[in-house]
Amino acid sequence: MKINRIPTKKLALLSAAFCAVMLAFTHNASALTFGDTRDLGQVLFGIPSGDADRLNYVNHLIDMAPGTSDTFSGQTFHRSTANPGPGFPNYPDAVLAGSVNGTSTTVDLGNGTLYSYLFAKYDGPNAGSEVWYVGGLSGVITIPGFGLAGQNYGLSGWTLFGPGTTHVPDGGATVMLLGAALGALGMARRFLMG
Repeated sequence: MKINRIPTKKLALLSAAFCAVMLAFTHNASALTFGDTRDLGQVLFGIPSGDADRLNYVNHLIDMAPGTSDTFSGQTFHRSTANPGPGFPNYPDAVLAGSVNGTSTTVDLGNGTLYSYLFAKYDGPNAGSEVWYVGGLSGVITIPGFGLAGQNYGLSGWTLFGPGTTHVPDGGATVMLLGAALGALGMARRFLMG
């Protein structure tokens, strides 16, 4: 019985191509927008807007059922119908520990385990605030520079809140890692045996 073996260079190229395809399907957002699948809703007007106020706004919004509106602490809340991440009613409370503030439209989420929520405030008293669920996202993302949707009020600033959730790789990433490991073992065996 003759065994046909794949040449080492072809196997390496095949493994690299497979890994590249699998990486293309991993979850890593590059931009958040109004009404996207991670949009939790709006706070109108989000004033006052200190860290403790923003924390209270986020925690009230995540406790609301998707698609509802409410008033709390002198604010009007509109919860979107999106239900990302752990989903309602399983959202962990936002915490100030490790929170980060900024004013740019680019936001560094780190490794995907640091933050759960992003609160963005648009033009002081003239517009409002938007909240996104960012748990499990990693790297640098962008958020709208003007909002809320359809308005021309500029971004005043944003706050990231923890706790982050440990991100479990999706099926594609798991298969990619397993394939890479098996490919490396096969190549190592070939070199040791040959």
